[in-house]
Order: sequence, then C-alpha cells, then structure tokens
Amino acid sequence: MNIHLEQYDGPLDLLLDLIRKQQINIYDIPIARITAQYLEYMQKAMELDFELGSEFVYMAATLIHIKSKMLLPKDPELEKMYPEEDPRTELVERLLEHERFKSAAEMLHQKRMIEEAVWTRSGMKDFTGEDDQPDLAVTLFDLVKTFQGVLERAKVRPNYEVEKDEVSVPDMMNYLRKLFLEKPKSEVLPARELFERQRSRRAMICLFLAVLELVKLQALALQQTDAFGEIGLRKHRGFEEAFANEQFLAAIQEGYN
Repeated sequence: MNIHLEQYDGPLDLLLDLIRKQQINIYDIPIARITAQYLEYMQKAMELDFELGSEFVYMAATLIHIKSKMLLPKDPELEKMYPEEDPRTELVERLLEHERFKSAAEMLHQKRMIEEAVWTRSGMKDFTGEDDQPDLAVTLFDLVKTFQGVLERAKVRPNYEVEKDEVSVPDMMNYLRKLFLEKPKSEVLPARELFERQRSRRAMICLFLAVLELVKLQALALQQTDAFGEIGLRKHRGFEEAFANEQFLAAIQEGYN
C-alpha cells in the first residue's frame, strides 16, 4: 500500500497547515488536538523513513509543554492576584510571523513568475552589464527565505534583545555602504552572515529592508554561485550613484516614519 505524506519546510509550516485545513481560530488553538495530530505526523514520518530535522522534535516538546501547562488546575484566587499569560501566546505570535513571511515569499515568487513571462531576453540587457557575473538566477524570494531562517534560529539565541536599540533603515544603508565601500565589485559577502551579526530583531529587520532598498536601486546585487547555495551580496553598478545625493537617505527615512 502506498502512503503519501506531505513534506513541510519546517514545524511551523506543518502547524499552519493543520490549523488552516481545519479552519481553526489561530488565537484559540485546541492544543491537545493539534499536538496529537502533530505527533501522529511525526510517527508516520518515522515509519516511512522520512528524515525530520531537530526543529520538529523541539516543536513537539514545546507543544507537549504547552499542553501540560494548560491541563494543570488553576487556583481561581491565585489567578486573580497573579494572572498568567496564555501558554499559547508565544506560539501564536511565531505562527503569525511565519505566515507573514511565507505570504511575502509567495507574493515575491508570483511577481518573479510574472516578470519572467513578460520580460524578453533582449529587454533584460537594460538590467545587466557586460561585466556582470553569469550567476544563477537569485530572487527576493530566496532572500526572504534566508532571512526567515535566520530569524527562526535567533529565537533561541540567549541575550538576543538589547536595550534602547533605535537602529533605522537608513542607519543600515549607511552600514552597508561602509561595509562595501572599499571592497572590489567581485567580492561577495554572505547575506546570512550579515543578518546573524546583528544583535536584535529590529536590527535584522532594518538590515533586511535596507538590502531590499539597495537591490532595488541596483547599488547591491544578489548572487548565488551554486544551486541551493548561500546567497551573497556584492556591489553593483549603481553603488556610487545611490549614495551621491545627500537627500537620498532623508527621503528613505521619511518613507519609514
């Protein structure tokens, strides 16, 4: 008998699929039912020799922990004095954030498909130079997936948030300018490494938006030399021009206020 088991990019993908298929209110997840279905999926995967990453096991432990906390009897009087946060709150926030990034990635993927159908090879010469490297096609979809993976890993990093972190998108554009200013056009910096250098979620998000702005202006280019390899950033033809106008960063700052 052939059994088909759907594959997922990660545990949050699996949980979202379970929730959406059953039309469950994401703010009121029946944790016992979802945990049972999640564990059933893992059991079937093991039976079919599907290799699941450690993040699936970690999520299973998280679900069981949330379930146990919700099953514990509560003292009504103690609850009045010290009300506890719903044990599902952090999970819900992670699911919603994952869904937002997934939607953004899908939107960018659709945009790429439309552009590929519209632009001809002759039209693409306006966006490439004679000295451009013949790299594999890299899209913002790939960059979103890289950024999403960094954010997921950062959730378990100790001492992650720093106080009074007021970094902005223009700050990160200046950071990238200084980083690439003295580098040759051929030098590539791994995007994942740049994101992981940041000490807070806000800094990561601002850096991501700064990269998008500079790629749009052709100041930076995305590069991927191997299929499924790391995405890198390098200087592009519009690097100097992007920072030549003194009003440029002011306009970007206004756009993010």
